[in-house]
Amino acid sequence: MNWKRLLSSNRIGKSTKSETFRSAFEQDYDRIIFSHPFRRLQDKTQVHPLPEYDFVHTRLTHSLEVSSVGRSLGKKVGEAILQKYPELTDNGFTPYDFGAIVAAASLAHDIGNPPFGHSGESAISDFYNEKQRADLYKSQMSKEQWADIVDFEGNAQGFRLMNQTNGLQLTCATLATFTKYPRPSLISEKDNTRKSQKKFGYFQSDKQAFLELAGEVGLVDYSKEGIWSRHPLAFLVEAADDICYQVIDLEDGCRLELVSYEETIKLLGGIIGKDFNPLKLEKYNSNAERVGVLRAMAIGKLVDECVAVFLEKEEELLTGEFDRALTGLIPSKDILKSIEVVSINKIYQSRKVLEKEAAGFQVLPGLLEAFTSAVYANYCDKPSYTKKLQNLIRLLPEEIRSKMDQSSDSLYDLLMITNDFISSMTDSHAISLYRKIKGISLPIA
Repeated sequence: MNWKRLLSSNRIGKSTKSETFRSAFEQDYDRIIFSHPFRRLQDKTQVHPLPEYDFVHTRLTHSLEVSSVGRSLGKKVGEAILQKYPELTDNGFTPYDFGAIVAAASLAHDIGNPPFGHSGESAISDFYNEKQRADLYKSQMSKEQWADIVDFEGNAQGFRLMNQTNGLQLTCATLATFTKYPRPSLISEKDNTRKSQKKFGYFQSDKQAFLELAGEVGLVDYSKEGIWSRHPLAFLVEAADDICYQVIDLEDGCRLELVSYEETIKLLGGIIGKDFNPLKLEKYNSNAERVGVLRAMAIGKLVDECVAVFLEKEEELLTGEFDRALTGLIPSKDILKSIEVVSINKIYQSRKVLEKEAAGFQVLPGLLEAFTSAVYANYCDKPSYTKKLQNLIRLLPEEIRSKMDQSSDSLYDLLMITNDFISSMTDSHAISLYRKIKGISLPIA
């Protein structure tokens, strides 16, 4: 791989010209920030349900913070890369381009996630894995398509959203940087030593689009199964996400009194190291302010450490040889591991978090049961198309029904479009619609 191709501002299927006041990569950021899928993240769970008396992070605020950290990582890396390869400067690239690419990809990194956090992904997958549905659907599609259906993946859903006909049409550099897992759902053997193969990043419906993308930016082709190397800047998106959820989930846990103030200070101070001075915290009026100051210092330290590892491994990144999380190699890795253990034990398994996840396992299968039954009856089994199912079809948004009408001969496409509808919902919308179609809550005139 080489940086000139990796920084391609072309969009899949067409070339792009930057505006005089906005680069193509800045346009990517703006397209994402104004998009409906991004806006819906304001009512999608990050970890905690929204409390009555304090603020915790939603998917939207988490994504904005990851984008901010990602921009810092990208600009710092870009400054060093341009010094090493001065011909990139001759071609008009600046550190701000690196920052804008990573910021845009980071902003979109959760855009394909369903309601109710990661439990939502499991709930959708579990629904299709039930024997009754598997017996009905599996034989009507290829094994590769079925693998997409029974293993819902938010990263692949994000790629799908951004490549639909009316999608965001991001530049190839940003789209490749977004893709942390450049492989399909079904491969013969997963290489567990490569972080990029932990999950998958595109569905069969987007296979051709990813092939064009990989060719444009020059990713390394590892096999005939559609397994590619990561774009080097994707490691910075991953690092930005890791930094934010580790440090900020801890801050939220402290605010909600799931983790003690003393333990939080000790953990954040461990990252800051020699620059940590407990006495300086006394000038702040509240524990929340003190934790906020240490959080900012900790993030700054982690950014510098990740940039150093990236630059050390830059040549291995370009060959595709390096394939590990940057945060697993930095000096603060052991402290981050300690934070992760605390988060799992005291935050992610807290009662309110578990209650929210339990709701997801009830609501999403309930919605899928109703709408997949209606879709199957309407397009594949007309004799079973009852008045009840007709009403459910009418509840689908017009653009969803239109897409289904155009894909009526493919059960795979019909189910994927149904998943588009369900996974795009906010937490509140999913709960409200579930209550209405189950007769738990009736519309009020």
